[in-house]
Order: sequence, then C-alpha cells, then structure tokens
Amino acid sequence: MDSILVTGNGPLNGKIPIAGAKNACLALMPVTLLTDQPVTLTNAPILSDIKTAEALLSSLGTEVSFLNGGKVLVMSSHNLKSSHADYDIVRKMRASNLVLGPLLARTGEAVVSLPGGCAIGARPMDLHIGALEALGATIELKEGYLHAKSNGRLKAGTFEMRMASVGATENFIMAAALANGTSVLKNAAKEPEIVDLVKCLRSMGAQITGEGSSTVEIQGVDTLGGTTHPVVVDRIELGTYMIAPAMAGGQVDLIGGKKNLLGQFWNSLERSGLEISETADGIRAKRVNEIIKAVDVKTEVYPGFATDLQAQFMALMCLADGTSFLEETLFENRFMHAPELIRMGAKIDVQGGIAKVQGVSKLKAAPVMATDLRASVSLILAGLAAEGETKVARVYHLDRGYENLVSKLSNVGAKIERISDNV
Repeated sequence: MDSILVTGNGPLNGKIPIAGAKNACLALMPVTLLTDQPVTLTNAPILSDIKTAEALLSSLGTEVSFLNGGKVLVMSSHNLKSSHADYDIVRKMRASNLVLGPLLARTGEAVVSLPGGCAIGARPMDLHIGALEALGATIELKEGYLHAKSNGRLKAGTFEMRMASVGATENFIMAAALANGTSVLKNAAKEPEIVDLVKCLRSMGAQITGEGSSTVEIQGVDTLGGTTHPVVVDRIELGTYMIAPAMAGGQVDLIGGKKNLLGQFWNSLERSGLEISETADGIRAKRVNEIIKAVDVKTEVYPGFATDLQAQFMALMCLADGTSFLEETLFENRFMHAPELIRMGAKIDVQGGIAKVQGVSKLKAAPVMATDLRASVSLILAGLAAEGETKVARVYHLDRGYENLVSKLSNVGAKIERISDNV
C-alpha cells in the first residue's frame, strides 16, 4: 500500500492543468447504454474510478477503448449482453448506480446492486427509485439488488425530489430521454456536471431544456445517435489546487479553470484573503497577505459551497487568524479528516454537523491516514504548510479522484513524493 510524503518548503509557483471532471465523466459514460452508435469522450480524467466504470460497462457488453494515453474514451454498446450490474463491481463506486436509468430505458429491465463508494454517510437510493417509478418503472429490492422493469417503453412522468440529488437527476434525465412523451423533473440538481450531461445528450439528439435550473423538461425521442463530447473540467480539482497557494504561499495558474464552475467557493476563498483572477488560460490564485482570514461556510447544493471542497477548506482554516465554523449539511460523516488534522496541531471541535476551527500559527508534520477521497487531499494540503515531513497513508483514495497529483504539485515547487510501504 502506498503513502505520500509531503514536506512544507515554502511558496508554490507555476501552472497546473486541470483534468476533466471525474463526476461528469462517470455520468457521461453510461449514456453509451442509450444508443447502438459509438460515443466518444475527450478530456477524460485518468483515474481508478474511470477504470471501475469501464469494467462495469464492459460487463454489460459495452466495448470500451482508451486512446491518447487514456484521455479519450471510445464506447460502443451496439451489442449489449446483460442488464445485470454485479455487486463485485458496483460496491467499489457509488456512481455505478447511474447505469440503472439508461439500462431500463434501452432494454426495459435492469438489475443493479446497491452501490458503494466513500464511507461519508448514508446516501439512500429512494430518490432514484421514485424518479424512475414516475416514468412507469416497477422496482423491487431483493437480496441487495434493485430489480427494475418497464412494461414496454418508459412513459413520460413528472417527479419532484425532496432534495436536489445529483445522481437521481442524472438517472431521471437519461431514462426520460427515451421515454414516450414529455417528462418534468422538479427540484432538479443544478451542478455543472448536470449541464455537461445534457449538453452531451443533446448532441446525441435528445430534446432537453432547463438544465442548470430547478426544473428540467425532457421530450422523449425514439432513438439517440452517437457523439463526440469533451468532458467539462473538474471543479473540485480546480478548487483543491486553488487552496494550495493559499496555504503554502505563492502563485499558481490553474489551466482550464472557470469561475462559473465554483459557485460560493470562489467568494469564500476570496474572503479568506486569497487573490483570485480569471486569465486567458484559466484562473490565477495568489497568496498576497501573511494573514489568512477566518471564514464561516455551510455546505449546500450547487451553486452553494461544495461538500467536496469542505475538507480542503477546513485545512486552510486551520491556519486562519481567528475561529471559523464549518457546517456540513449533506453528509453526516464528512468530518473524518478532523482527527487527522488535529494530529498535525490543528484545533478543531466537532459537534454534530458543525466543526469549530480555531486557527493556529503553524501546523506540524505527523503521520496521518486518509479516510476518504477529499479527506486525503486535505491532509496533503496541510502537509504543504506544515513544519517537517508529513506521511499520508492509504492514499489509494486519491487515485479515485486526482490525476497525477504528485507530479502536478511537484511541478509548481512542492516537495512531495509517493512511496510504496512494501519496499
């Protein structure tokens, strides 16, 4: 099992290219199930989660090829052989549930295991089930699998979600794209990954309006064709690397970054004292003040402060002048990084869904352990600003969501390396 060694060694300077969005690509890959024509995704991130999604699609009969070093995915589902998404694959990644809607729409049935992923709290499937039942599906849970069927073609329906679930929004939109009639989803998720999915589906011939708003309308079509679609840049990777110079000092250009992907995070980071500007190539993040200002944040659905950036922002607030409060509203186990940051000298008190962070003048290196994807990178960021060498264990979590993290940070001056604990 690998670990990462990080030594705080001063300011960062240079450029970091931002990869295609993991969460967008994982939603885009299942669209191949909706057509017998080839679907090509460019700007795909090179991540273990993408390989897991490829394994799942291949098990269903999809032919998947990785070109250009893995940056281009060519998929063809012209000869599907199964509608059964097995537990052994689905348990590795929650986004595997996104084959449910497309399989149901294309084949009239789907058997999909309940999903896995990071252990950050309960994320039930009831919204996915309700959304697809609104389109005429019948769904039963038997022995850990969702058994979904439709009596012929799915029928148009209207569904209002009690909370704006990204995954349920994606499943509904993909399934409704081939349903008979006009379907409406209310209280839909507004995330950029939803907008990117709709852009891809529209290029395949889907008739969809309202993406990025709380109401999405889908006029079902008989068939969808193939397409070539570029994956939108990863807003979570972008936000993560914006925090790096805020903690370590210096100036970093994030190539391909876009302000409109970041929502409230941009404002929160500016309030902390970081100088942020848009450039012709992306976004420039620059530490201009010695003092980091304490900022309170509350995680919310987009365009609110992203829960996937909360751990990274907590690492920054550990060095702030004053006390900040971070409220987590989406997942109940999303503060598992706090005890590890405390090992590095942070002062954090977690009470329920609120973390009180009292800033300290410095962090000190310590052996720490990654507990999930975003928690792991928060410890890397803390290590950039800590005195001494920090060893972050269980970094396989990082491989799920950060492409070439060690080389990207090394290229802007960070002292960081990946080692094998078996050596």
